[in-house]
Order: sequence, then C-alpha cells, then structure tokens
Amino acid sequence: MHFAAIKFNDIANGPGVRTSLFVSGCTHRCEGCFNAVAWDFDSGEPFTSETEERIFTSMTPFVRGITLLGGEPMEPENQPALLPFVRRFRDRFPDKTVWCYSGYTWEQLNGHEPARCRIPETPELLSLLDVLVDGEFIRALHDVTLRFRGSSNQRLIDVRASLRSGTVCLWRDDPLFASHFLT
Repeated sequence: MHFAAIKFNDIANGPGVRTSLFVSGCTHRCEGCFNAVAWDFDSGEPFTSETEERIFTSMTPFVRGITLLGGEPMEPENQPALLPFVRRFRDRFPDKTVWCYSGYTWEQLNGHEPARCRIPETPELLSLLDVLVDGEFIRALHDVTLRFRGSSNQRLIDVRASLRSGTVCLWRDDPLFASHFLT
C-alpha cells in the first residue's frame, strides 16, 4: 500500500484534533474530488513500519484518534495493509477513535449489495472502526454546511452501534465537543 499524505493535527476529518492518513488508490474517481492526486495506487510513498511509528508517535494526549481516507481505504488493494495497522493502533490506543471515509456504502462493505470492496479482511476492518463516512462524493449534492462530509448523500455511521443492531445507526456528535467549539 502507498499513501499520498499524512496530516498531523487535522481538525477537518472527524471531531477534535486527529492524525489523518490519506491512502493511495481509488477506483471511484468522483467528479470534483478534492484529492484526485491520490487516485493512483502508486502515488506517494510506500506505507512502512516507519510510517506507522510516525502515526503512533503523533498520538499525544490531545489527539483524539486517526482518520483513514484517501484515495480509498476500502479498496481491496488497501484493506490487507490497513487491517494489521488498525489492529495495532487499537491495541496501543484503546481510548482513541478510528474514523474512515469510503466511497463504498455500508451496504456494499457488509455484503448486502454486491461490490468489489468486499474481501475477507472487510468484516474485521469494519469492526475496528468507530465511524464510517460512506458513499461517493456527488458534486451536485455538495454542501459546505455539512459537518465532516462533502455531499448530502454521505452518512456518518456509528459502526459499533450498527453492527450491534444490524441496522444503520447514524453517529451523533459529542454535545460537549460541539457546544464548546461551535458556538
């Protein structure tokens, strides 16, 4: 797997301060994509143990977690490398959160609708996420007032609640965080 960028102290891709990993490779190629440079699976640099350690080192007390985006983290080419990384992240930082942005939908990732993204690693990788922002970016539905998503078709899914209930449960923002930062 390659990655296009790592943003430390990111406040745009999930609540609080986060470290965001932009993986390379995306077959969606959404019109108006903000990160088309990451469509190529070979763009950027190889994801190595040194890269992983840089991300782990960034997890200071004020950083709330990591965000996986891209490119497309849930491409079948990226999941085999992301799964062991996210496992190790969870082991080292059980109180931090993991967000993932994917152009694939919850239904595709869970096998309810056919899609190339569903591979043996998918169920475990999903189970390690806290929030999945799902659905392709659709330029005609772009809305700058939406928090943590680019177009109104995208959902912020509470993964653990959804897996427990067997139905999509939307993520609810932390009211203390929201009231402190959005007043």
